[in-house]
Amino acid sequence: MKNKTALLLVLTALAVPAQAQTVAQPLAVPITQTAAAPAAPAAPDVTVPLLSPQSQNLVAPLDLAAKQAILIDVPTGAVLYALNADQHMPTSSMSKMLTLYLVFEALKDGKLHLTDKIRISPHAFSQPGSRMFLNAGQEVSVEDLIRGVAIQSGNDAAVALAEALGSGSEPTFVDMMNAKARELGMANSHFVDATGLPDPDHYSTARDLATLALALMRNFPEYYHYFSEIDFTFNGIKQGNRNPLLYRSMGCDGIKTGHTDVGGYGLTTSCVQNGRRLLAVVNGMDSMQARADEPAKLIDYGYREFGDYPIVKAGDVMARAAIWQGQAATVPVIATQDLTISLPRASRDGLKAIVTFDQPLAAPVRKGQQIGTLTVTAPGVADRQISLVAANDVARVGFFARAWDNLKLMLHGK
Repeated sequence: MKNKTALLLVLTALAVPAQAQTVAQPLAVPITQTAAAPAAPAAPDVTVPLLSPQSQNLVAPLDLAAKQAILIDVPTGAVLYALNADQHMPTSSMSKMLTLYLVFEALKDGKLHLTDKIRISPHAFSQPGSRMFLNAGQEVSVEDLIRGVAIQSGNDAAVALAEALGSGSEPTFVDMMNAKARELGMANSHFVDATGLPDPDHYSTARDLATLALALMRNFPEYYHYFSEIDFTFNGIKQGNRNPLLYRSMGCDGIKTGHTDVGGYGLTTSCVQNGRRLLAVVNGMDSMQARADEPAKLIDYGYREFGDYPIVKAGDVMARAAIWQGQAATVPVIATQDLTISLPRASRDGLKAIVTFDQPLAAPVRKGQQIGTLTVTAPGVADRQISLVAANDVARVGFFARAWDNLKLMLHGK
């Protein structure tokens, strides 16, 4: 009896069969392009270009008459184009995106309301440059001031909002700006005022402004519409939105212009075509006409040369993995997240997706347990990989069933 018990204990202690193998299963990738929602991805990594210098031949050359630029595919976060994207540059009125970010945050947190009235200080009234034409001592609603910044690029409106949030002090608000910039990951930016008026210590980069613009779209979609409004009248003075791409049939709906003598002409813009959103920051142009033409050229380049391709959605079943000594023979292998990738259109025919996992898996298997990977490759771009997990629990069979399986394995090798 002791010998029989010992045999059973040995049998139930056996591991997964020796013929366990790694399965590398190609996945058919659909030809259709995605109709991605126009929202920004959660905290995308915009530090790595999609194309390496060695793979630039996959797209047509682009000659951009600007000093700094970056183009980002918003649904995927892919950097489609970069020109001196990390070079310090004067931001001019594009700085006001950060001013409005803090205003929108205060609105969302209930610290400020659109109907609140703000008394215009002499300091706000005296601001040079572009103006909303506020009067000192006048009380103006927060919403009107937002339009004065987003549409009219009013320096007076920007300072009025800054003083409202900075306890009456623009320098206090500037401290808030720099703290928020650090929080958002704008590592190469520093601000000294709420307006973007020239100062050697006031600078950012095309990449940092893109990071800010993505955060604006992602975190405050309910306020984004102000950037697309064509004109605004205040104190009997009607001013049009300075963003030239709003007046072209390109699907553009924001965001902010900038101009100073030292910085040249700049534009941060975002457009949606066929459900796909692109974001461009272009700076250092030499005229208003160039500010209209060069960003349009960059946006057209992004739509023409690149496409977005859906691979899988979270929960899609990629394969079924065999289970050793489980109460089910197999378990579905599923994707943990949606995966859509940006590619040069010339790379589409070389797109491959491979599912890799080991089987059989030793029971018990837990729902969510990582059991494989999905790897996507295409010519000229870095591989993308996501985890694959078990779709459900698979319990282990009982003592005697395990013993019987192990006995068969010892006697027959299967």
